[in-house]
Amino acid sequence: MTTPALETRGLNKSFGALNATTDANFRLERGARHALIGPNGAGKTTFINLLTGVLQPSSGEIVLNGETITRLKLERRVAKGLVRTFQINQLFAGLTVIESLALVVAERDRRGWSFLRPTHAIEGLEQEIAALLEDFGLAGVGNEKCSALPYGKQRLLEIALAIASKPRVLLLDEPAAGVPEADRKEVMKRIAALSSDVSILLIEHDMDLVFNFANRISVLVAGALFAEGSVDEIARDQRVKEVYLGGAHD
Repeated sequence: MTTPALETRGLNKSFGALNATTDANFRLERGARHALIGPNGAGKTTFINLLTGVLQPSSGEIVLNGETITRLKLERRVAKGLVRTFQINQLFAGLTVIESLALVVAERDRRGWSFLRPTHAIEGLEQEIAALLEDFGLAGVGNEKCSALPYGKQRLLEIALAIASKPRVLLLDEPAAGVPEADRKEVMKRIAALSSDVSILLIEHDMDLVFNFANRISVLVAGALFAEGSVDEIARDQRVKEVYLGGAHD
């Protein structure tokens, strides 16, 4: 059996008497387009915070590409290829798009870029930034301040920044949240075009986006993995309909 890109084994997280994550055994296969869904209070945020190192589990293991990372700090997980975007974007508001990308790429490679050195002064940096701008539909706004971008472009930039880190596993936390309807397809189209070298776990409440994007879905309920299967299997699962599809969305 192929080693999964990301795996949890018996993962538990308790806050006092509250069990926020219960015995979670999860596999994200290499190249997967996997969605994690669940009703309000299901524990999705806690689960993602455990994966990324924001929280430490009470027990259990987290394994990235065959390597146990359970106790690694957040920045070490990023260095090993586990990268996350957020439901509310996290951008360098005062920087331009190009400056933001240059900062992430230079930090990734420890190239020592600074605002006193133009991007063309560092070998390969300008070309990599140009490719990222093109791939994410940002070529026309490279010199704009991040804070001045329309929200749809901000979301695309956040994903571009994540990809600039060269992730092996990308956790997308509601990437289309707050994006105007006219721009949502653009955001998801750019995500769908990402290389299969990047395994993706999508956390999302918009079921149309989930069904159009994912090839596998896991359902989290009360901190436990309640169901998992293909899109068709989850769409037909009456238990899932009762706890999520027919109820309140997260």
